[in-house]
Amino acid sequence: MAERTRCEICNREFKDLDGLSAHNKAKHPEKISKEKKPILSKKTKNWGIFFIVVILAIAGIVWLISGIKTLPPTDIQGHVEENPPSHILKEPMPITIQKHMLEHADGKGKPGVVINYNCKDYQCESGLIENLEAFAGKYDYVYVAPFKGMDAKIALTKLNKIDILEEYNESRIKNFIEGF
Repeated sequence: MAERTRCEICNREFKDLDGLSAHNKAKHPEKISKEKKPILSKKTKNWGIFFIVVILAIAGIVWLISGIKTLPPTDIQGHVEENPPSHILKEPMPITIQKHMLEHADGKGKPGVVINYNCKDYQCESGLIENLEAFAGKYDYVYVAPFKGMDAKIALTKLNKIDILEEYNESRIKNFIEGF
């Protein structure tokens, strides 16, 4: 059997030290030496850890997303049955319409080729846009449009294929369009 203990102030007997300690805290708080309370409670620590983990998770997701390249589509999934107003556009072509042009130019016939360029984020040489637009005049299934935020200066796309160019290369563009 455990050793019984007695309160020195009121002479009450307790079956163990835990009971005596609880009694002293309740009945004789002045006797208990001032213990330093932890600055942070267990609950506060747990919430702090939780928030740090959440912030790290969000930062990781942002870091992963920022590494994803933004390029034009090469598939037709999610396309709309709508044609662009022209083969040469001065404003970006909506992605859903680009996908439709990859399926078939002008909504009928053979699959199209879309040439996108990004002269906002990249330094484009003089005459680049005019040279790209000339391809739309030579081929009735080629479209040329700017693409804001694209991670390339020039992107050539057709169904399930893409070619990224950092500078104008007429023979490479012609070969891509003609399927070589």
